[in-house]
Amino acid sequence: MDNLYLPEGALYGTEENDSYTGSIAGLKRAVGEGVILEGVVAYCDCGANLHLALAGTDCVIPRAEAVISAFGEPVRDIAVVTRVGKPVCFTVTSVVERDGNTEVRLSRAEAQRRCLRDYISHLTPGDIIPARVTHLEQFGAFVDIGCGIISLLPVDAISISRIPHPSERLKPRDEINVVVRSRDPETGRITVSLRELLGTWSENAACFRPGQTVTGIVRGVEDYGVFIELAPNLAGLAEPDPSNSALTVGARCAVYIKSIIPERMKIKLAFVDGCAPGSPPPLRYFINRLETPRLDVWRYSPACCKKVVESVF
Repeated sequence: MDNLYLPEGALYGTEENDSYTGSIAGLKRAVGEGVILEGVVAYCDCGANLHLALAGTDCVIPRAEAVISAFGEPVRDIAVVTRVGKPVCFTVTSVVERDGNTEVRLSRAEAQRRCLRDYISHLTPGDIIPARVTHLEQFGAFVDIGCGIISLLPVDAISISRIPHPSERLKPRDEINVVVRSRDPETGRITVSLRELLGTWSENAACFRPGQTVTGIVRGVEDYGVFIELAPNLAGLAEPDPSNSALTVGARCAVYIKSIIPERMKIKLAFVDGCAPGSPPPLRYFINRLETPRLDVWRYSPACCKKVVESVF
C-alpha cells in the first residue's frame, strides 16, 4: 500500500484492503506480510474487546491491543468503546483453525506503534499532512493524523476569521489537510493548524471585485463597524447599524463591496439585506499538499502592507 499511516477510514473499502480481509486465505497472507488493514468494529464485549466480522468470521482485537498510550497519556475505556461502528486499523497477529472453527486475532496497537515510530515521530513543524476530524469541542477540533492517533487543531488555528466554535467550519469525519504547528518537547504531542492552507489575504481578495454583491457571515459587531466574513481567511468591514436585527453575530447577509485596499488590508462593505441560513461552503485550499509538502514561512499580509501577519515554522 502506498501509505500505511493514513487516518483511519482511508483504507476501508479499497480493493487492496478487501483482498486481504475478504477471505481466510487473505487474512493468513496478512499475517506473513505484516500489512496494516482496516475493518469496521461490530461490537465491544463486556471485557472491552473489539469484534470485527471479516471473511465471515468473528475477529477479535483484545482490550490490551485496542489502543496505545500515545504521548504518555493514560488509556481510558472510552477510547475503546467509541470505536464501535467505525473503521479501525489493525495488523493480523494470528489465524488459527481448530476443531472446525477459525480464531483470528488482530492488533490495532501494533499498527499505531508503527505509525508513531515510523511516521509521526518524524513530523516537524511546517509539514503538511492529511487528517480526519474525529470530534469537536469549544476550544478546537480533534483530528486523526494517522492510524487513530489524535492531534489538536485549536479553534484559533482553523482560520484567520475568528469563529465561536469549530462546527462553523468542520464536522466529524471531514477529511482535511493540516500543517504541523508545534511539537511538545516533553510529550511529543503534536498540534496542527489549518489556516495557513486557506490562502493569504491577497489570494482570497483576488476572488472578489469592487461593485460585486456577495454573501457573508457576521463575525463581530463593534461600535465602529460590523466585521463580515467573505471567506474563512478574509473579512471586510461594514458601517454599524444598531437598529438592524440582521447584523448579529452568526447571521448570513448580502453585502456590496465598495472598495478593496491591499496596502491597508481592508475591504469596505455596505450591508444590502439579510439571507436565509445555510451550510458553510467546502474549504478551499490554496496550497496543494502533494506539490508543497511543507512550509517554512507563511505570510498572510500583502507585501505592500506595513502590518505583518505570518506563521514561522
